Amino acid sequence: MAEKVAPRLAETRFSNLLRLVKPNHMKLLFHHLVSNVLYLCLGPLLVLLFPRLSTLTLADLRELPNQLSLSAVVAGFAVAAALAALYVMSRPRPVYLVDFSCFKPSDSYRASRSTIMTQFTRGGTFTDETVAFQRKMLERCGIGDLAYIPESLLGTHIEMSHKKAREEAETVVFGAVDGLFAKTRVAAKDVRILVVNCSLFNPSPSYTAMIVSRYKLREDIITYNLGGMGCSAGLISIDLVRNLLQVHPTSYALVLSTENMTLNAYLGNNRSMLVSNSLFRLGGAAILLSNRRADRRRSKYQLVHTVRTNKAADDHSFACVTQGEDSDGKVGIALSKDLMAVAGTTLKANISTLGPLVLPISEQLLFLTTMFLKKVLKLKIKNYIPDFKLAFDHFCIHAGGRAVLDELEKNLDLSTWHMEPSRMTLYRFGNTSSSSLWYELSYCEAKTRIRRGDMVWQIAFGSGFKCNSAVWRALTTVHGHDQKNPWIGEIDDFPTHVPKVTPLVT
Repeated sequence: MAEKVAPRLAETRFSNLLRLVKPNHMKLLFHHLVSNVLYLCLGPLLVLLFPRLSTLTLADLRELPNQLSLSAVVAGFAVAAALAALYVMSRPRPVYLVDFSCFKPSDSYRASRSTIMTQFTRGGTFTDETVAFQRKMLERCGIGDLAYIPESLLGTHIEMSHKKAREEAETVVFGAVDGLFAKTRVAAKDVRILVVNCSLFNPSPSYTAMIVSRYKLREDIITYNLGGMGCSAGLISIDLVRNLLQVHPTSYALVLSTENMTLNAYLGNNRSMLVSNSLFRLGGAAILLSNRRADRRRSKYQLVHTVRTNKAADDHSFACVTQGEDSDGKVGIALSKDLMAVAGTTLKANISTLGPLVLPISEQLLFLTTMFLKKVLKLKIKNYIPDFKLAFDHFCIHAGGRAVLDELEKNLDLSTWHMEPSRMTLYRFGNTSSSSLWYELSYCEAKTRIRRGDMVWQIAFGSGFKCNSAVWRALTTVHGHDQKNPWIGEIDDFPTHVPKVTPLVT
């Protein structure tokens, strides 16, 4: 009996210790002690060395060069120079985010939830059960009545044609890129790399061809069109550009993240495909990246890390977000009810890679201690969730829906303030797919929250199933007076309370 009581007592004591070091004063004290351990050890070290240093005379210092041979000095300098050269050559080129621009449609594209309900009901062959389900989704999705949908879905008759889809693409893409060039004053001919991601619309001529032709970009420009990767494709584009900028010196790269709604509205009765009608809205963002060291002074952020996690090898996760046809031949995006479970698993895999790169030593020690007690000593204790608030100042979590944000808030133990950019973006602009992260960062800037040295974590989820991260360091304090920020003119209206259920006004 005594043998069984001892492990239980140890488990209880350690569980109590973990509760004690939750994000409170004790945990912050532990974090600061571990983070500054070198400085804390410097005092005792000086005390130990002081008796010896106090006996040194000027003559002893003069004799020091004579005690070292010339060959030793030369060898030391040679080794130091070789190590310095190796360090400089092995360092990756810095990647700067010069600026970005989010497309804000005109009021003519604005559609309340009641309008969306009316339009889709009028255009489809829905059963009463389907109409009731769609209404329920719109009342619980966390999106307000100020978001936008394309012109093709706002007319008397829904027009899902290739022509209308291209018109939507040109409106969003050209609007975002025009805004970016106006903000950065970079000449279009100076852009050397162009990457566009749009999952559901891949026209011919392509998006990149459309942009090259419109802005008369250089003939030898490097272009990529990414499709079929879902809402996480924006950060995949950032990661791709980061790699390209390592081999193309002194270059500008333009990234365009968007989605197309025209050809992907669902007018059938498959419930898993109806969800997309409630969540997705019109939007897009253009981002200018550079590896020119001269651009550091005028850039807003520097890219610190990118982490990509892909669970596509798992058939179960692959089926969570798919595009296909229902039994009536109608095309739509299907979202599985297992989506949140797979998202949680993929997030953990992403965090396991990112954590050691960004977490302070104090959090890594607590995590490793917990793992040791669980795996080696077999104690039945809960997994320790690192406090990422000690590593990041701002969180931009893909505004995929209320359920996604609720799950991330719980798993990462984030506060209402940390979740505010994501929740307000979902409420104001809806799920704009891969560009939602940039509307969220625009929110932080409009609220004048970004200070020089702040760390920003962007987290995106997408089909596959994928979870991707990008970590940015602010190079300047953003004052929030950018007139092309999509929140300017209305930022004082936020944050606003978003009820769990908001009935439709008919």
